[in-house]
Amino acid sequence: MKNLDDRRREFLLSALSAGLYATGSMGILQPVWAMGKIPKQLVPGKSIYDLSGDVRVDGVPATEETLINVNSTVKTGDGSHVIFAVGKDAFVLRSNSSVKVEGSSIISQIRLISGKLLSVFGKRVEKQTLSLHTTTATIGIRGTGVYLEAEEKQTYVCTCYGTAELSANEDSKSVERVETRHHDAPRFILADQSVGKNIQPAPVFNHTDDELALVETLVGRVVPFSGGAYSSPRKTTY
Repeated sequence: MKNLDDRRREFLLSALSAGLYATGSMGILQPVWAMGKIPKQLVPGKSIYDLSGDVRVDGVPATEETLINVNSTVKTGDGSHVIFAVGKDAFVLRSNSSVKVEGSSIISQIRLISGKLLSVFGKRVEKQTLSLHTTTATIGIRGTGVYLEAEEKQTYVCTCYGTAELSANEDSKSVERVETRHHDAPRFILADQSVGKNIQPAPVFNHTDDELALVETLVGRVVPFSGGAYSSPRKTTY
């Protein structure tokens, strides 16, 4: 079993080699804005704001007219992405990723099967629960912005703002409640550390305030912070 420092070192080296820390990049937002797509709330009956490359919804190639509903599965191929909304929740699904949304009238569960997902969620009433799931983590949330990266033995989660209940799937002793205002408590949630040690501090990377502001706009909201926009370097492609 690798120790945590080795895992962090490997992760950061991999991130650097993949260009995750390319300074000054705006990622997908530069070409989106260059095409004149000014962010605004999506009209009723429209799910997708922008997509590129191989994007599939329930196994069918997607266009900007494709509807994404509760209980849809969305997948992206290499060099692809999709920015979309379902009800009062909105998402950026990056390349080589797969996510399934589940629920009845609104989303109650999201399963990030693989890859990378930025999400913002509208508030639920008291009895409306919402949870995110990966192979290593379960995350209960409310009125929150969250960035996730899911690997077989590790989940990266940044609670960008709001409240989240973090738990490691293989370790009932590794639990943590985080309340953040502005990317205050990113975490790795692991599967192979000692009991009670499977949630560990992590750096902030690979997502920006501009992306959060964009997806909040799609569902008629604004980010809960102002000024001092987070400008962490992030990768140049999705």
